Amino acid sequence: MRRRNVVNYAKWGYIFSFPFLATFLVFLLYPLIYTAIIGFTNLQGMATMMPGFQMKILEQPFDNFISILSNNTFRVSLGNTFKIWIMNFIPQLVIALLLTAWFTNQRHRLNGIGAFKVLFYMPNIITAASIAILFNVLFAFPSGPVNDMLVGLGFFEQPHNYMVDRDASQMIVAFIQFWMWYGHSMLIFISGVLGLNPSMYEASEIDGASSVQQFFLITLPNLRTIMVYILVTSLVGGLNIFDIPRLFNDGMPDNATSTISLFIYRQAFAGSYMYNRAAAASMIVFLILAVLSTIIFFVLRDKNTGPEKVARKTLMKAGGIK
Repeated sequence: MRRRNVVNYAKWGYIFSFPFLATFLVFLLYPLIYTAIIGFTNLQGMATMMPGFQMKILEQPFDNFISILSNNTFRVSLGNTFKIWIMNFIPQLVIALLLTAWFTNQRHRLNGIGAFKVLFYMPNIITAASIAILFNVLFAFPSGPVNDMLVGLGFFEQPHNYMVDRDASQMIVAFIQFWMWYGHSMLIFISGVLGLNPSMYEASEIDGASSVQQFFLITLPNLRTIMVYILVTSLVGGLNIFDIPRLFNDGMPDNATSTISLFIYRQAFAGSYMYNRAAAASMIVFLILAVLSTIIFFVLRDKNTGPEKVARKTLMKAGGIK
């Protein structure tokens, strides 16, 4: 008998996954562990240039963390970060769901859906730095396109300086985030809807369900997993926002647009070069994200997909039990 050639697919799987694993270990895991260690040490940027300097663990290891938590600028930056994230995420989620319902409605066939999707997604392709600089020019004072238009239309008698207005600056930064990411969220929701079983919608139409009832009773409950993904990724991105507030208004006025990432940047690379405190602030943000993500997964998890419940359902079906 001729021996068949057997391909070891597991070996090729390990080979193809090696580049990602190496990249993850070098550029993600190692910096994360090293950052955590720095937070407990005396490492400072300028101090490392002094002869005889040795990085060592502090006598009170949590001094850097205590110093960061008691820093008023850190607390203000943390509050600003959550405020800006909430201001952009809620309208982002609402608009993305409305557009999803519009594009996936089988009763109203729309022309040019592909073109609309491209237009809505296009802001996400542009770099955040370019958009931040663009909006800085649009809202320039005393002469900028927005001021010129509003004064010309009679909404204001005099140009408004948005750069010194705390609320206006925060709303502009939040709007930039919303404008960049609502198209991305919309496409993910649409992909989720297209993956649902069409028979559910056909059965609901036979029962006389309206489009609104289909959306709230069929679409939304089946998008729970995708909703968790959108919420967690938006939370991570929102708490790490840096380039937009940095290039739009540099955290001003009066730290109104100063975010956690901007605070960490200033601790590490501006003024005193406090690498240890910047690392401590980074780890605090990491813990906040970990706790909030765990809460989100726990609250929004699908309670009918646990291993025991899935096994019970399988046995019930096998036994003909409904």
